[in-house]
Amino acid sequence: MLWNHEIIERTKDNAMISLEDRGYQFGDGVYEVIRIYDGRFHSLKWHLDRLDYSMRELGIQPPFDRSALIADLQALIEKNQFHDDGKLYLQVTRGLQPRDHVYQSDLDAIYYATIDRFDKPFQMWEQGVKVTLQEDIRWLRCDIKSLNLLGNVIAKTKAQSAGYYEPLLHRDGIIRECGASNFFMVQDGKLLTHPLNHLILGGMTRKKVLKLAGELNIEVEEKEFPVEALEDADECFLTATPLEVVPIVQIDQQSLPIGPITKKLQQYYRESVIKDLY
Repeated sequence: MLWNHEIIERTKDNAMISLEDRGYQFGDGVYEVIRIYDGRFHSLKWHLDRLDYSMRELGIQPPFDRSALIADLQALIEKNQFHDDGKLYLQVTRGLQPRDHVYQSDLDAIYYATIDRFDKPFQMWEQGVKVTLQEDIRWLRCDIKSLNLLGNVIAKTKAQSAGYYEPLLHRDGIIRECGASNFFMVQDGKLLTHPLNHLILGGMTRKKVLKLAGELNIEVEEKEFPVEALEDADECFLTATPLEVVPIVQIDQQSLPIGPITKKLQQYYRESVIKDLY
């Protein structure tokens, strides 16, 4: 585990947190989940760019500079002799303060990082997953990767309790994204996904899929589309850092095939991973 600028001999079972940490009391903080392949970070720059954005939007002063953070994260890998596939969880909270909704401007932010093994989800890639429509009850700054995830927690738990992998969230009749992933639909050979704004999270895998689609000459349109448009979907998939590209084979009672564009993007994504390792 990495705590501020010191790598310490501490596990998740014996880690300590102050009761006055604003992350613990208010969810006042941000985080990133970074994929690791064979002990190397994937799309690290993009993730750290988004971390900077999230901290800036919440007015959290970074407790590190980027070069020092990267050195610390690499040291974490080396100290644990971690050469497997996995994921890194990195969290930054605003700091310690006696409980008060109004935060002090001079707090020292606190951060930590952990690494865990995470195998490639071959079964999900090959068989796909089911999703269920739910109303989006999250706060209106979904573009910030904050610790405030209760809306996501409720939605995803409800979905899995009903036998679905993810909720497919809609607000004002418009499809937004899933509980912990971005959503793509293919219609008449065109790839459609929600545009970047405050109502969705700008996922790193989403970003890369759009880049790869351009390289494959797949037509892409980032636009809002209504729930009713799902009836005309030819194929759908979700994207997330740990999962890459996962086909959606069912939306409530609507069945979907694992189509050629989904398969092409899945394969091309896997082939491109080596180019973005750090």
